[in-house]
Amino acid sequence: MTETSLEPLTFSPYDYKIHEDPYPTYQRLRDEAPVYHNPEIGFWALSRHVDVMAGFKDGQRLSSANGVSLDPSAYGPQAHKVMSFLALDDPRHQRMRRLVSRGFTPRRVQELEGRILELTRQYLDPALAEGEFDFISEVAGKLPMDVISELMGVPEADRAELRRLADLVMHREEGILDVPVPAMEASLYLVGYYADMLAERRKSRTEDLTSALLDAEIDGDRLTDDEIIAFMFLMVVAGNETTTKLLGNALFLGAQNPVELAKPFGDLSRVPEWTEETLRYDTSSQMLARTATVDLSYYGHTVPAGARVLLLVGSANRDSAVFDDADTFRIGREHDNNLASFGGGTHFCLGAHLARLETNIALTELARRVESYEVDETRSHRVHSSNVRGFDSLPVKMQLRRAQL
Repeated sequence: MTETSLEPLTFSPYDYKIHEDPYPTYQRLRDEAPVYHNPEIGFWALSRHVDVMAGFKDGQRLSSANGVSLDPSAYGPQAHKVMSFLALDDPRHQRMRRLVSRGFTPRRVQELEGRILELTRQYLDPALAEGEFDFISEVAGKLPMDVISELMGVPEADRAELRRLADLVMHREEGILDVPVPAMEASLYLVGYYADMLAERRKSRTEDLTSALLDAEIDGDRLTDDEIIAFMFLMVVAGNETTTKLLGNALFLGAQNPVELAKPFGDLSRVPEWTEETLRYDTSSQMLARTATVDLSYYGHTVPAGARVLLLVGSANRDSAVFDDADTFRIGREHDNNLASFGGGTHFCLGAHLARLETNIALTELARRVESYEVDETRSHRVHSSNVRGFDSLPVKMQLRRAQL
């Protein structure tokens, strides 16, 4: 028995040590406390794949109505005002999701493919010309925000500031178990910005998603302004941050596993396999909260009605009961639709296709041009967030191919 295993098992999503590497703790949770109680912060956590996936599908007993975050300021019956339909149960969730889907269509997403490629080259070309650069600040931190801004119709001149504010919304200070004041202020500014933009579109429609949401209608039912603004806020914070972190995590893991990286670097058609294994091995969205509506029994323990329950997505994706050799990064493994990364059931992530599309395009362009690269781990820095995992700084040195693939 190792010295680590003798230490008391504690888990807090606010712990900076967990942000650096949660996976040893996740393994202990799966082995020793598959239903874990933290009475100080006030939550229960499910860590095994079978329980996490069942939890996603059990919207009756595990409610989303108080939101998906543990942060006290973001948790409660008003959570839908900033988390949109993530913080609604059926039938309210399905009603809003159907209306949003009238504007946020697969076709609208697919039509972005050419523009995503243009934006990728716009940021990647000058960075590669330098040879050494910060992958997050120069590429991964810009692309997803610009794609979403393009989708919604945000002017290019405003995008850098909105990106900065979105980063602030997600950041958590060490020792503060709630939304910090700068994050609250950034959230208020973003909501105000999108309210103003929506008011402009109401006067004069354009071809963007914002206008499409205004016009979305099913049997006379339409989205309210508050509902549209909440969805726009959700897109910027959730859609932007998670894809930025997915891109950074993919690059970091590729550098750590050169034998595996050789697969997509030798055959560009295998880049989607790189994306999928990154989603499994180190997903950017690590956990989502639910509220128990009735007493729940797990492994001889009772989770009382009203308790906050964390579904540990990152842990589920490393469960050896489902994934062979789960702690090994292996590009090309069969996932058999077992990934927990985009949730499941009625709340399956509406933006999953867009996230995959962006990531595959960006990584393909990088692999097409780059022979090899190194990550400076000594200067890399992880973001500190209670539920999003990834880097806010990832310095790299890249060697270009003599001829592009």
